[in-house]
Amino acid sequence: MKRRIAIFILFLWMLPVSAWAADYLVPVGSLVGLQLRTDSITVAAFDDALGTAAREAGLKIGDRITAVNGTPAQSIEDMKAMLQKTDGPVQLSVTRGSRNLTLRLTPGQEDGQRVLGVYLRQGISGIGTVTWYDPETRQFAALGHGVSTGKEGLLRLVSGDIFPAEVYSVRKGAAGNPGLLKGQTLSPIPIGTVSANTPQGIFGSTAAGFSGSPVPVGDWDSLHTGPATILATVAQGPPREYSVEILKLYPKDRTTYRNFLLKVTDPELLNTTGGIVQGMSGSPILQDGKLIGAVTHVLVNDPTSGYGIFIENMLEAAG
Repeated sequence: MKRRIAIFILFLWMLPVSAWAADYLVPVGSLVGLQLRTDSITVAAFDDALGTAAREAGLKIGDRITAVNGTPAQSIEDMKAMLQKTDGPVQLSVTRGSRNLTLRLTPGQEDGQRVLGVYLRQGISGIGTVTWYDPETRQFAALGHGVSTGKEGLLRLVSGDIFPAEVYSVRKGAAGNPGLLKGQTLSPIPIGTVSANTPQGIFGSTAAGFSGSPVPVGDWDSLHTGPATILATVAQGPPREYSVEILKLYPKDRTTYRNFLLKVTDPELLNTTGGIVQGMSGSPILQDGKLIGAVTHVLVNDPTSGYGIFIENMLEAAG
């Protein structure tokens, strides 16, 4: 069922890569809650009552706080503890884009605790769709693209968890206004861990597993334009299969990993979502009984259409 292969990928340089190539995988299509933690402590907002000193000191939303009085801060809890050990003004080491700044401010007081007057985040939470699960290794893949933090690029993942989740509402997509799946987690107990955030998706492992029957993995030469299906969760209940059409194939090594253009043709899915919506990223794509990739992007001006990533690109990233 498994074979180890050594390949060479030519981008700007030649790099040897070892990867596990799976012959069969379970196409999943289930929605999960995501909690991804990073090493960055970021200013998310200012407190209306206590944020004046931080604003006047020059702190801005999006700044990354790296140290307090010269001591590196590894977590938000570290920062809170450091503040309680100080008197008077504190010196914050801040990264803003490519610039390193030093800001000085006097913390405020709230319930006997010294506070900066800002809301901090260390990671992100959201929902996403699981693409595949390997029963032999218990590895899974989701999203089909990486989780970005905006200008900084890919989120620098330290650790992460996935949780069981369900859809509670859908905002239908329209031209110029992409739709959205709104989901909620069903339990605070994680069902798996996330270990990698890559341009080709997020990857991790789960002891709980995902239900479904393994299907063959399609190779590049077997892909063709024409009918296909996606497995997606757009309402409460298990994933369902919906019809799509592959309109165009792009090179397998396309650096954007948008390997094919597809269009939703299923009347039920079009009626429910308007096509491809946010939250469906990672929905597995099947053609001729084989798993060939995952949905990744929607066309903003045409929500019935979007892009998919080729399954082999996800497997190489998972290796």
